[in-house]
Amino acid sequence: MTGAVPEPPAGRRHAGDADAERDRALAALETVGADLEERGARAGGEARDVLAAQAMMARDPGLAGVVTDRIAEGLPAPRAVFEAFNVFHAALSRAGEYMAARAADLDDIRDRAVAFLLGMPAPGVPDSDEPFVLVARDLAPADTALLDPSKVLAFVTRDGGPTSHTAILARAMGVPAVVACGDCLELPDGTMVLVDGTSGEVRPDPTEQETAAAHAAAEARAAALDVGTGPGATADGHRVPLLANIGGPKDIEAALSCGAEGVGLFRTEFLFLGRTTAPSEEEQEAAYRAVLEAFPHVVVRTLDAGADKPLAFLPPPDDEPNPALGERGLRLMHSHPGVLTGQLRALARAAAGLDTELRVMAPMVADVAETRSFVAACRAAGLSSAGVMIEIPAAALRAADLAAEADFFSLGTNDLAQYAFAADRQISGLARFQDPWQPALLDLVAPAARAATAAGKDCGVCGEAAGDPALACVLTGLGVTSLSMSARSLPRVRAALAAHTLDQCRRAAEAALRATDADGARTGARAELPGLEPLGL
Repeated sequence: MTGAVPEPPAGRRHAGDADAERDRALAALETVGADLEERGARAGGEARDVLAAQAMMARDPGLAGVVTDRIAEGLPAPRAVFEAFNVFHAALSRAGEYMAARAADLDDIRDRAVAFLLGMPAPGVPDSDEPFVLVARDLAPADTALLDPSKVLAFVTRDGGPTSHTAILARAMGVPAVVACGDCLELPDGTMVLVDGTSGEVRPDPTEQETAAAHAAAEARAAALDVGTGPGATADGHRVPLLANIGGPKDIEAALSCGAEGVGLFRTEFLFLGRTTAPSEEEQEAAYRAVLEAFPHVVVRTLDAGADKPLAFLPPPDDEPNPALGERGLRLMHSHPGVLTGQLRALARAAAGLDTELRVMAPMVADVAETRSFVAACRAAGLSSAGVMIEIPAAALRAADLAAEADFFSLGTNDLAQYAFAADRQISGLARFQDPWQPALLDLVAPAARAATAAGKDCGVCGEAAGDPALACVLTGLGVTSLSMSARSLPRVRAALAAHTLDQCRRAAEAALRATDADGARTGARAELPGLEPLGL
């Protein structure tokens, strides 16, 4: 990474004009916030949501207050900004693992603001006339979002996890990425490196044979993606709709070009993040209708705010020691019912007169009472299909009870793993618990799928697990009825399903459940899916 920003020296005092120094500091924070928003708008998709949240951090009134206080004590703007961010960094670090990982986002914003004040280049990806593999301690979402795949052929980071924002954004862009690679910083500059984003291998100075094998595997994968863009199905004709995860209208073209049959997860946060007031129902309606007009089937997740997605106009309670376990998702909407009601009304109006099948689901649902309340709110708004996300272990364990109330399920495997293992998905040291092949996670998926089947309801998966070709087959074998993923993963999953029968998928699922760890589940399942190797998947 370039543009390393030094810590402003301590002990210096500003020239005496506190007001001018304060204005300079606040202008730097606003500049950084505006730059993050602009980067998000250019990148679109999930990057827009992530960077909008970072922009809101830069503009946080509490942060501005601490900066102002430090300048009043005589500190110059760069040092005042540095110390103010450190106050918030320490607060997040004490708030538990879930929030501690977000401190890295604060560090990136801090460095950008300090660099602006010092007249230095902001930290970022180095310029090069030649394509290269980027190796770094970590990569900020602001930089990941705007990577040029023609220059940055792959990246390897020491920190991060397989479901971190950086890894998810890389997959969405089709850039091979290996995260949590502990020894990568020891690679000398200029080393020839072979990076396999599928297997997670990083091989310095590969032999000619290794390079040839990698090229052959890449060509096989490319050939596998030529199965077309038809409906997802197993080799014996069992239908498995393949859907796209999107963040707004800007993602429509990519989803359609990759053969998405519809949208399995429409994240509506993009309309709300980085704002001081909620978007009007009219603004929401226009955005929703653009997506509904483009697809025959759309599953919308209502606003998932709180914890790592704070909203200025929906402040959390002051006494939340661990926001990840507090008022988040549907729980937060119970405290602000007008926001949910307005969103449901906007969705109903957006779907009026269209043939699109609109399904609406609530995030972070724990029990029957929450399910029943959400379904009633949807019915009152004129929405005929109301479902819930299964991302809390309690909901998975009592899925049969929820299936009696909800019209469908959608399994959010990222958060389900996070809560099942008490392991924040942003912490690289806990990456093994975030592996979607963990048998304990599959033990939660299986009863949810069975409960939905018994009740005659659909049960999809919209977490990152759905984008793994082998795991997609396992999920199908467990009884999952649809798979939703980043658009670029769709062709690989379509090819994997088309190469195997439903019975093979079921045998793979049984093998995965018999395993005692993620590696054993992966190995056992793949042994039942021989069609993956010829496809290079």
